Amino acid sequence: MPRVFASITDFLAHGFDDLIDVRSPAEFAEDHVPGAISLPVLSNEERARVGTIYVQESAFLARKIGAALVARNAAAHIEGPLADRGGGWRPLVYCWRGGQRSGSFATILSQIGWRAETVEGGYRSWRRLVQRALYEERLPHRFVLLDGLTGTGKSEILGRLDRMGLQVLDLEGLARHRGSLLGAMPGGQPSQKAFETALATRLAAFDPARPVVAEAESSKVGDLAVPPALWSAMQAASRIEVLAAPEVRARYLARAYADLAADRDRLEPLLRHLVALRGWAMVERWIGLLREGDTEALAASLMADHYDPAYRRSRARYPVPQIQAVEAGALDEADLDHAAELIAATVETL
Repeated sequence: MPRVFASITDFLAHGFDDLIDVRSPAEFAEDHVPGAISLPVLSNEERARVGTIYVQESAFLARKIGAALVARNAAAHIEGPLADRGGGWRPLVYCWRGGQRSGSFATILSQIGWRAETVEGGYRSWRRLVQRALYEERLPHRFVLLDGLTGTGKSEILGRLDRMGLQVLDLEGLARHRGSLLGAMPGGQPSQKAFETALATRLAAFDPARPVVAEAESSKVGDLAVPPALWSAMQAASRIEVLAAPEVRARYLARAYADLAADRDRLEPLLRHLVALRGWAMVERWIGLLREGDTEALAASLMADHYDPAYRRSRARYPVPQIQAVEAGALDEADLDHAAELIAATVETL
């Protein structure tokens, strides 16, 4: 009988030697169950071909051609990635719906003598668990948010809190984006589904009796939307504000975004996106500072003329409870360590 999992935690604790995703590489790349290995029984092109035949010609012909392709690809996997598996190996296999692809591959593995099983509902059963946690149910966690103006070292403090053993949800890390127009990271962002899988997996590992610390974000991190259950919990969270002087923040941002500032061809178009908000004169001034290599002055102006006003308008519209303000000093290693210690002491009392 196919395996049924009632929760994200149960699914991740499946107990098999390997979790095998036999969907196409494109399906796997969009999202997959954490820890799964990709052994596609149909390539992207083969899946498209079989699907076209199914719709335009006949279901029988599609199944016959598909079976030959699955057998051929299964043989390659058995002779390749699975060649070192011993007789007692127990794999758990899933495809899109828990149907023909996973059933066919599991049958072949079982005939060899391996104790292969499949997942009821396939990847869609995993996706339903993620959607239920992030879209339908209320999160059981209590959140504390690190808030503050741009350039106060919140992400670095968050990393320190994680290493200190606090429960930390790093939204920017999971979204692979630093959370602003200029925050794109090399390699781009994951898909929305993959982002949600990462969120749900991380949240499922937390103890609901202890607070979870996250950075205050908007409802989107780059192009990715924060799911409703998490966004509701964040809106209700208490906040700790991190403070630093403007000149300190400018120096810090010039260091933190040195990679972006060094790539003028990439940064100039991003700055031009702000024309609608700040006007041509302001944007041309920023581009002039960039071309002169005065990244600290550029950071100071971006803060004073763009980020800080936007932050203050947002806080005026949506006042939030604040439980503490912490000075981050010069934003050097020692001051960031001290700020993290103060914040950790506060969070652990909640």
